Amino acid sequence: MLRSARKQERDPEGRMPLSDHLRELRNRLAKAVLAIILVTIVAAFFYKDIVEFFTNPILDAVGCHSSFDDLAHKESGTCARIVLNGLLTPFTLALKVSLMVGVIVGSPVWLYQLWAFVAPGLHRHEKKYARAFVGTGVPLFLGGAFFAYKTLPTMATVLLGFSPGGLDNLLPLDELIDLITRMVVIFGLSFELPLLLVMLNLTGVLTGRRMLGWWRAMIMGITVFAAVATPSTDPLTMLALAGPIWVLYFAATVFSILNDRRKARLEEAGPGDDEASDLDLTPDSVDDAEPVSASRALPEQASGDQDRINGYDDVT
Repeated sequence: MLRSARKQERDPEGRMPLSDHLRELRNRLAKAVLAIILVTIVAAFFYKDIVEFFTNPILDAVGCHSSFDDLAHKESGTCARIVLNGLLTPFTLALKVSLMVGVIVGSPVWLYQLWAFVAPGLHRHEKKYARAFVGTGVPLFLGGAFFAYKTLPTMATVLLGFSPGGLDNLLPLDELIDLITRMVVIFGLSFELPLLLVMLNLTGVLTGRRMLGWWRAMIMGITVFAAVATPSTDPLTMLALAGPIWVLYFAATVFSILNDRRKARLEEAGPGDDEASDLDLTPDSVDDAEPVSASRALPEQASGDQDRINGYDDVT
């Protein structure tokens, strides 16, 4: 009953005491962590399937097999075997993979909790932008992760091509999973760059015209970043990362230019319902003060002064 009354007394603008903010933050964090833990537990039962999902494309490309068809791979030095080193490695690897899946798959839950904590203090248009940020950020990150997953076999073939012929390469599974995780994170976060530019434009920090003027530097910077971020030296893997980011950058630029034009039209039409009007802080001109002479003194004051003078004369 007390909790329902507290919810009813909540400020409609999202304002609350610091203790209530801390309590809500604790509840949001608890829900987010609980979701990650639950997904991690479920992923632990499918740990082997998850590992095979990531390693099978690499094994299909560079794996060592006993068939005669794979002798060419062995002679060229692109033959590899995935191994585990140490007694505790399988257990720690299972925890690492399960937790990674828990954070990724549970991202909609903890992103929503973050949104729910910030949303009460936002204006209506800011809430719309935040929803768009969350709703667009997750697909973009998954798109980058998909590109990373597709380029892993090509990257493995190129990197193992530096090995001398006739040798088998041993790939520790824990190091391979770390490399795959870094690739997924790098590709996923790289795909968030256009979204960051759009958010800066929506908040008025960056204009679309300025973004368009940066196109040469951005193409060069994205290309250099793709060359450094991808472990392999082949241009195919580099273009697989740089190409989609180029397209997304120009898409963000076009969106920002159109948004700037929309803002210009709205400013001409006037402020919205939830926006404050511009205040004219220019001080008004003040008329010159009129001098007051002794002859224009107040009648009451003059008569009082005369009475005091007459009383003084009577006493003397």
